Amino acid sequence: MGFSLLRPRRALFAGAAAAALLVGGGTWTAVAGHGPASVQRTDQVLALPEAPGSAATVKIDTSYFTSGSSDVRRPAVLLAHGFGGSKNDLTGEAQTLAREGYAVMTWSARGFGASGGDIGLNDPKAEVADVSGLIDWLAERPEVQLDAPGDPRVGVAGASYGGAVALLAAGYDKRVDAIAPEITYWNLSDALFPDGVFKKLWAGIFFTTGSTDQSAASSTSQSGPRITATDDATCGRFAPDLCAMYQRVAVSGKPDAAAEQLLAQRSPSAAATRIKVPTLLVQGQTDSLFPLDQADRAAAAIRANGAPVAVDWIAGGHDGGDMESSRIEQRTSAWFDRYLKRDTAADTGPAFRVSRSGGVDSTSGTVTLQGASADAYPGLEDSPEAVSLSGPPQTFANPPGGAPPAVSVVPGIGGLGQLSSLGVGLSVDFPGQSAEFSSQPLTRSLRITGSPTVRIHVRADSDDAVLFAKLYDVAPGTGGARVLPSQLVTPLRVTGARAGADVLVRLPAVDHQVAAGHRLELVLSSTDLAYASPAAPASYTVSLAGNDLSVPTDPVLSTAAAPLPWWVWALPLLALAIAAALLLTGRRRHWSGRPAADPELVLVPLRIQGLTKRYAGSADRYAVRDLSFQVEPGQVLGLLGPNGAGKTTTLRMLMGLIRPDEGEIRVFGQSVRPGAPVLSRVGAFVEGPGFLPHLSGLSNLELYWRATGRPDEEARLDEALAIAGLGDAVERAVRTYSQGMRQRLAIAQAMLGLPDLLILDEPLNGLDPPQIREMREVITGYAAGGRTVIVSSHLLAEVEQTCTHLVVMDHGQLAQAGPVADIVGSEDAVLVGTVLPLDADQLGKVAALPGVASAEQVADGLLVRLAGASAADLTADLVRLEIPVQSLGPHRRLEDAFLTLIGGAAR
Repeated sequence: MGFSLLRPRRALFAGAAAAALLVGGGTWTAVAGHGPASVQRTDQVLALPEAPGSAATVKIDTSYFTSGSSDVRRPAVLLAHGFGGSKNDLTGEAQTLAREGYAVMTWSARGFGASGGDIGLNDPKAEVADVSGLIDWLAERPEVQLDAPGDPRVGVAGASYGGAVALLAAGYDKRVDAIAPEITYWNLSDALFPDGVFKKLWAGIFFTTGSTDQSAASSTSQSGPRITATDDATCGRFAPDLCAMYQRVAVSGKPDAAAEQLLAQRSPSAAATRIKVPTLLVQGQTDSLFPLDQADRAAAAIRANGAPVAVDWIAGGHDGGDMESSRIEQRTSAWFDRYLKRDTAADTGPAFRVSRSGGVDSTSGTVTLQGASADAYPGLEDSPEAVSLSGPPQTFANPPGGAPPAVSVVPGIGGLGQLSSLGVGLSVDFPGQSAEFSSQPLTRSLRITGSPTVRIHVRADSDDAVLFAKLYDVAPGTGGARVLPSQLVTPLRVTGARAGADVLVRLPAVDHQVAAGHRLELVLSSTDLAYASPAAPASYTVSLAGNDLSVPTDPVLSTAAAPLPWWVWALPLLALAIAAALLLTGRRRHWSGRPAADPELVLVPLRIQGLTKRYAGSADRYAVRDLSFQVEPGQVLGLLGPNGAGKTTTLRMLMGLIRPDEGEIRVFGQSVRPGAPVLSRVGAFVEGPGFLPHLSGLSNLELYWRATGRPDEEARLDEALAIAGLGDAVERAVRTYSQGMRQRLAIAQAMLGLPDLLILDEPLNGLDPPQIREMREVITGYAAGGRTVIVSSHLLAEVEQTCTHLVVMDHGQLAQAGPVADIVGSEDAVLVGTVLPLDADQLGKVAALPGVASAEQVADGLLVRLAGASAADLTADLVRLEIPVQSLGPHRRLEDAFLTLIGGAAR
């Protein structure tokens, strides 16, 4: 959901096979006319039955992608989007599959995008029946391969909400031949009401998103306007029965039988015995919404039906982390190659794969991943090892109103779960509200792969007890770090607790390495922030019903070695190349009078030393004076300064457009002069772009590249266009472009040849906020590949978010250079984004927290100045105070630092 349910890539069954009615004539466009293969796209609205057998219809907005000749029949793929998304989220993936030889259809599910109808949560009689209508339409296409009349060969893929419809489509329509669902649910009732406990935070995000989506028109059904359950705006585009169900459960804090039945009937598990097609199940390890056990149940059911199943546990999930999108898209494509194209040579990968942390790459600071694989999926309780726990019976309280709650995962603050693999985490349990049982330090390391289990005995002074079970990895020593793997917790509703009951606790499924010397600690808490617990105060007594914790392992999993850093193999080759180049060209360069290359700087994108440029006709007035700095690979450097500081003059000298009076500029060790060969490794957008308005963007780029005199194959045009994100607009005349599109085209022009050093002068000029955000992603994405970007801009907030390093100039001289964090200053101020502004009482409570110096409401949120507390401490305290936190980060103060450096004077 959000996160991946709200926005991911793929969205729903089969009902009566009524022919799809074409509402709009359709719009055909060429998605890409340059490169290895062009893609044709048809946008149209189909009228599908509102319900099987109904004469009323609902409009479904679709896009259809093909590549190559229409005379060649090929398999089809339906791509379904995530909750809160639309067909537009899937365009890139659809284009890729089309180029790989598939006919691809995307669509906006009912209640989303430009489609009509209500959100029915994959109702078999609505969203899932729409999938059958789309398959009917595909069966009539001349380029789609048929297995029988009316039966196209078709696969379905999707993530989260869209992943569920892939499973449901296979269960309700026998024409589906293969599926690839990602991070989705098997039983939505179990996912939102695990063991009868209401997952209130995720459910709230889920239903609030649908209830506030008013972007599309209401239903176009012939039956008349849609009536919500409450006939007000609180239901948004949700179907009335779902809206009423959520409001009922949210008020009571506990699901009733009708609510559980409603969600179960709309889940893939309801069609378990009918899903008999090859299935690739991708599930997230950092996912408190749809945990690994959802995919485990799906795998067991589908495998029991005799169908091939592969399971892939990725590092990310709905709680954040690395979604491994590129790898999963490649594996999905191979899966369809094998089972749709019937290519027996296609490598579909192992039956079971787990992504594991390989540590932090010291050169980039990013978490590296390694894959562990096995020839069979073992389930969640394979090869168990017993770990003894000890501890006396313990009594603790459920506080009135369930507050303050313990903290495990916080939906919306993504990535916390993935940090546990690096020994970092945020979890809070309150004394008097929890019980603890601990093991002795382990004598050897232990890899948990699956769901540990333990038996406990529960007695309460109420009929029902609600508990939350966690298994911590505790480091040695007093106050050793306690890590909750993936920040996951198991809720338990114990009925008959007044008389006492034995309970088998299945702890969350994880893949986690416990180091030798660490302890395992079982914690049972009466509250958890993410769930609803009883409002009435109660007393619980918990004891171990057996001393052993059963820990599943998978000893046959083989972990691939981490790839060597590029420099291990590249530097020796590079050194040889440098030596050869120096031997071959050194004499020629000496004769030419140009400074020789500096071999020590061959990997340094830019070094400026003593750079000076006087104003014309002046001996003592300087545009740039004695400027020196160095830029390293992979950096995004912000070049800052007030008007007249000398930034543009510096960039023009860097590009060889003007000569310096003194000093030197070296790019990758080569001295820069007008026409220097090394400038072929530099791309630039300085002082605005110039394009021929009557030509298309693509034609302008092609003409520009021809003017360089370099071979066409070196342009790498497709890659530059993909990074710049121009999409279909590249085929239009430039005179039709918005300012944002012109800026993107200029960036694409600067990126031609994928230069190692990219220089952008005021790339954000004239852009609106969404365009600025998109441009930020373009810049950071370009540098992520190891290339270097220099950005000159007056938009300090954007520079702070985009750049890793800064050079600040004033009156032509260097004022300061270094990492952004060093220039911005201290980390004692934190900016907290909240859903709504805080009232005076809430502000007072925050200001009174230990380790907090002050708290004030500012335009961007809540500004908290710390006096000893850490950001993690503050997050936990805010959660306990029930402050609705949306984001948390250091207070942006680049503007203050900048004005301090230049004296704060207006120019």
